[in-house]
Amino acid sequence: MLAEERREVLVRLVERRGAIKVKDAAEEMGVSAVTVRQDVRELAGRGLIVRVHGGAMSPTAAQAAVVAAPAVPRPGTRQGGAFGLIVPPGGYYYPEIIRGVQDAARTRGVRIVLAVSGETLADNQEQVRRLIAAGVDGLLLMPRAGLEPVGLAEEWLAGLEIPVVLVDRRAGSQAGRLEQVASDHAYGAGLAVRHLAELGHGRIALVARAESPNTPLIHEGYTAACRALGLTAGPEYGVDPAEGPASAAWFEELARAVEAGGVRAALVHNDLDAVALVGFLQARGLRVPEDLAIVTYDDEVAELSDVPLTAVAPPKRAVGEWAVDLMRRRLADPAAPLAELLLRPELRVRDSSGASAVAGERA
Repeated sequence: MLAEERREVLVRLVERRGAIKVKDAAEEMGVSAVTVRQDVRELAGRGLIVRVHGGAMSPTAAQAAVVAAPAVPRPGTRQGGAFGLIVPPGGYYYPEIIRGVQDAARTRGVRIVLAVSGETLADNQEQVRRLIAAGVDGLLLMPRAGLEPVGLAEEWLAGLEIPVVLVDRRAGSQAGRLEQVASDHAYGAGLAVRHLAELGHGRIALVARAESPNTPLIHEGYTAACRALGLTAGPEYGVDPAEGPASAAWFEELARAVEAGGVRAALVHNDLDAVALVGFLQARGLRVPEDLAIVTYDDEVAELSDVPLTAVAPPKRAVGEWAVDLMRRRLADPAAPLAELLLRPELRVRDSSGASAVAGERA
């Protein structure tokens, strides 16, 4: 069946029944739901049918529904709909973002359909295909560690028939028509460096997990802040994801540098490594913050450390909430300017950086 023939059949179905669901029409016509959804969008553009969530209505039925409705939502306050949310597997960093998505979706009447991202671009494409077939209106995409290769990913995402918001991920110049909301991790790293510099540290080490998608941005902010403040950057320690905290070789390297007096301050990403580092140093007879001032990046469990950790806290829940609102805005007004939001982390000062001791001396 040719495309125009198929669309004529679809129009007749809608006129006869008043409304149809994409899934039911696809089964009846022997084509995919994606194909029917494309036809619905094309016919709605011609004014022959009215596109609604999960299907289509005849113009007459849609007009009757509007007349019967108690109020028409203003742009940007669209209720209902379903958003697909693709998140990385495991990890303690992402639940707070997911909670932000859930909270916003609950209060705005949006249903969230969750999927777990795969290792490869092909895996993510399959997850997206399933979500679109399930009838979601838009995608909130938080892949494991970015979309590689970038060129193919950009081409694929640009060709999707529904809008996409990247969540706590940045596409930069490759963004195309993607919208983005993320924590400004470079800014957050700069907060940590400036805090330690204000406490008198002229050389600050960086410890960061190699597999974290946030590490490149944290490194960028750390390097820029050191340069701007005239500090000596480094040493830097890359944490191998295969190493458990208790056996990490960088513990020993950093402890030796502290004992030699070469390192007196460090920014550590993430909390679990920073908590384990405190215990390791204490077992060596080294003190935090007296021998090593520490700022951790994440603030998930920083306060629970034996020495409560000063931490940079990305606004994770707000990232999730804004992702939902960006998608609702896009669906309510497809012609609105594309948005890229960077939300700033905050510094939460506790004992591990030595700020309280310095404040006591100054008092």
